[in-house]
Amino acid sequence: MTGSCRIVVHDYAGYAFPAQLSRWLACRGHTVLHLHCDDVEAPRGPLAPRPDDPASLTLQGLSLGRPLPKYRPIRRWIRELTYGRLLGRRVVDFRADVVLSGNSPPAVQAKLAAALRRTNVPLICWVQDIFSIGAAVAVRGWPAPLRWAALRFLKSVEFSTLRTAAGVIVITADFIPLLAREGVPCTRMEVIENWAPTDGIVARPKDNAWSRAQGLADCFVFLYAGTLGMKHNPELIADLARSWRDDPATRVVVVGRGPGRTKLEAIKAAEGLDRLLLFDYQPFESLSDVLASADVTLTLLEDFAGVMSAPSKTYAYFCAERPILAAAPADNLARRLIERENAGLCVDATDRKGFLAAAHRLRHDALLRTALTEGQRRYAGTAFDIDRIGSRFEAILRAGKTG
Repeated sequence: MTGSCRIVVHDYAGYAFPAQLSRWLACRGHTVLHLHCDDVEAPRGPLAPRPDDPASLTLQGLSLGRPLPKYRPIRRWIRELTYGRLLGRRVVDFRADVVLSGNSPPAVQAKLAAALRRTNVPLICWVQDIFSIGAAVAVRGWPAPLRWAALRFLKSVEFSTLRTAAGVIVITADFIPLLAREGVPCTRMEVIENWAPTDGIVARPKDNAWSRAQGLADCFVFLYAGTLGMKHNPELIADLARSWRDDPATRVVVVGRGPGRTKLEAIKAAEGLDRLLLFDYQPFESLSDVLASADVTLTLLEDFAGVMSAPSKTYAYFCAERPILAAAPADNLARRLIERENAGLCVDATDRKGFLAAAHRLRHDALLRTALTEGQRRYAGTAFDIDRIGSRFEAILRAGKTG
């Protein structure tokens, strides 16, 4: 990729850090089309044009005109196939030299790959998750033969796309052995961990416009920000709310959506947990203030997700410089990061007593909370450097185009 190039960055969910990457590539002189799916319910990044954006950057949401039925597998699959065809047409019309696509379900990625093969455009797959592993939970109520066939088919679609891609970027080296066992060439895989945009998420004072508006500026706050999906146990959050239900100075706050949020709504109503506060996703421009309202931030991940998922909210917590309380498998990347950088307290995903004990310790030990944030700014300043990260992506895109 000598000189400028036409690049498509497709981030299905519309997160903040891929948008930062697209802006960086455009500032490097490339013509960049940044696409996302408008129908997915997710915490959005800064996807609206900014006055200082390069003229060579286009940000666009694609939509089928109705919300994605995320937790209804058959309807979701059909809708994702339709979206994948729409995506393929838009990318082909753009006449890209190379395409980077991430956070994309197997049906979407397969349809995109098929469109690019017809036009001989290389696809770089950005692997954030292994969908065929997580899908086992979504179909666990199906009859065994149907469940086996569905998961086998999904696995085939997912890995066949990765095997034929011009390159594969994985967010953790933990993915490599699994992909290699499925025939994805190790020579095509590169590891680039996720990050959070330090220019968009910054440490702010607890007493800010958002916390005051929600009555949180003078309270101790345990905060969970992000999707509460099938990989996250909402009962741990309910346990916190029960534990402090009689403490007028403590709040347990969730900012996000998903089936876990729906379950918490039912628990809150049934048990009268008035100090459990539930909010929808907030605009990205408010995220720094939202995170700053926390005294302790929460990361949750179920055992079945294991090494195959890394909650990106953890990186945002680092930028906000707030101590983290995590319940996650010991081999998970996010937990290993928190423990290595002494950024929080971690327990196993199923250790509900340990989770509450760690929460009580953080609630009553201000010196510990301060100590757990001391290395976060240093780590984020180095690990989240967009010039370093962007240069690696640019090199991989170059190799994919010329290879």
